Parts: sequence; C-alpha cells; structure tokens
Amino acid sequence: MADRVVQAALKLVLEPIFEADFEPVSYGFRPRRRAQDAIAEIHYYGTRGYRWVLDADIEAAFDCVSHSALLERVRARVKDKRVLALVKAFLKAGIMTELGTFEDTHTGTPQGGILSPLMANIALSVLDEHLHGPWRPGGTMSTSSRRVRRRAKGLPTWRIVRYADDFAVLVHGHEDDVQVLREEIAEVLATMGLAFSEAKTRVVNMSDGFDFLGFHIQWRRKMGTNQWHVYTFIADRPIRSLKAKIRALTNRTSQRDPKTVLIRLGQIMRGWSNYFRHAVCKHTLARLAHFVWLRVARWFCTLHHWTWKDFRRQFTRPDGRWKPLSADGTTLFDLAAVPVTRYRYRGAIPTRWVLPQPA
Repeated sequence: MADRVVQAALKLVLEPIFEADFEPVSYGFRPRRRAQDAIAEIHYYGTRGYRWVLDADIEAAFDCVSHSALLERVRARVKDKRVLALVKAFLKAGIMTELGTFEDTHTGTPQGGILSPLMANIALSVLDEHLHGPWRPGGTMSTSSRRVRRRAKGLPTWRIVRYADDFAVLVHGHEDDVQVLREEIAEVLATMGLAFSEAKTRVVNMSDGFDFLGFHIQWRRKMGTNQWHVYTFIADRPIRSLKAKIRALTNRTSQRDPKTVLIRLGQIMRGWSNYFRHAVCKHTLARLAHFVWLRVARWFCTLHHWTWKDFRRQFTRPDGRWKPLSADGTTLFDLAAVPVTRYRYRGAIPTRWVLPQPA
C-alpha cells in the first residue's frame, strides 16, 4: 500500500512536467485523449492523401525499455535527485515469480504499476520527437504550403498517430518512402532498447485496409457512387472475442442464475458497443444482436426444459410479436438499439496542465 502511495505521488509530480512535451499525436495513457481520437486522426489525414501506412507495433515495450535511456530522458527535465532516486528504485524494484523467488529487473517497467504508463510514454516520446519534429513551427512540414512544395519535389510527408505502444505512420508518398521511414524508426527505437514486432509490423496501402486499436480502417468506394472515402469498421478479432464471451456465458449445460447471466451479458455488450459505436457498424450490431438472442433463447429452452412452442408462449405478446428476453425483471441488452454516431476529429486537444491564455 505504501509503495502505491509513493507511486501515485510520483505520478502527480512528474505528469505535469512531461505532459507539455508529449505531442498531440500520442493518445494512450493521457488525460482527455482516447482511442477514438487516434482513429479520427487517421480518418482525417487518410482523406487528405496519406494513403500509405506503416502499421507498427513494438515488441514487449513494457519489458524491454532501457532503464539507463529512460532515466536519461527523465534527468533532462527533473533535477531533484530525490525524485530521480525514487524513479530508479521503482524501475529496479524487481518481480516475484510464480515459484516465490525474487528476480531483478534490468529492463522494462513493472506491469500494472501506477507509474508504468507515464514511464512508457516518456520512453516512446522519442518517436513523437523524431517524426513530428518537422510539423513544429519552422519545420519543413509546419504549414500546408510547405508540405505541398515537398510533394511537388517528390519528397514525402508523414504523420504519426500513436496510442501507447501501438502506432501508425501515415505517408503521403510512395511505398519506398515508407520503407525508408521504417528503417529510421527502427534506429530511433534502438536508442531506447526497443525493436519492432516483426509479426505485427507491416507496410500497407489504405485501400487494402489495416487494423488499429480494434478497428479496421480502409479507403474504399462508396456503394452506388464513384466517391471514395476512408471507412472505419469493427475488426474481425473483437467480434470473435465478443462471441467467445457470449458462448461461454450461454453454454447449454450451464446452470447459472439467468438473471445473473443477463446482467453480465449486458455489462459486456454495453461496454463493447460504447467503444465501437462510432464505426460503420449498424449491420454488424444487428447481426450480433441476433446471435445473442438465439444463444440466450436456446439456453433458456435447455435450462427450463421448454420446447420451442413453450418458449414462444412465454416470450410473445397477444399480437404475436416477440417480447424482450428477460429473467426476474432483468432484460437482455439489445445491441441493435445502440445508436451509431460518427466521432468528430478534435484536432489539437489542450492538456489539463496548460491554462488558457487570457484574451
């Protein structure tokens, strides 16, 4: 408990110091920024010619970050040796294995620690500095006219969108330009003891689509027209994961209390749909709602030893319409009723540490 209090105090001290250094392209573990902001930024620049994508992931970012390189970045902003000693002690705290033995930690940040997300953001801010540097005032990409001149000379422009250790680099150029950027980024990551995950890192054109933070993003033609847009769908993996959870809760041999199961299903589906409801997903939600309804209906029939005729008698109105499936006053959450709305791009999001300037 005392360790968590110390970590929380350290976070309160360090976060305002480093928050101003983080670029608006990084979203993970930051106040007022969420995954939907990262998706909205990809959508914004994808519609403006940034069609080549380095879809990247860092191999074991929390486990492999170099302590010496991380502490060097902290020392550049924090001069109080007592705070630095606490940060170093946090990084060197060690771990307790499943066998009850103690192991030293020579790299990485402790998983689950209060301070770990902030330390990871400090380490990965090297990417923001390297790739976003040209976008700063006076940089070669700082204005739209400078970016246009670069492209007129055959030079690429790029934009990084990072959420924790997952990031995508959008490039307005050619595939070769993305490969060159990939080599540069690998060198930058090496300074922090990090490397690409070869299995998850790839160069792709947005017309082929790519997955990012559970969404599938693709540049495609609007049906029935000759207009092309960037569309955001729900990726296959989150759908499979949701179905697996629903199957586990509605196993036909399960003897759980129906009310408890419906409450848990509602919690899972409500949280899942709130995250994905800004995608193009109306038909997906309707199909999933039908899948859940059938699973629960079949489970009810098995649990209560009903025939299909008994089930219809229980859950239909006098006019023949279906009633919502329920148990002891708890109704099954309806995914199809979730409103699908577009998430608006917010641009530069002010931090909570920077006060607005008086007019």
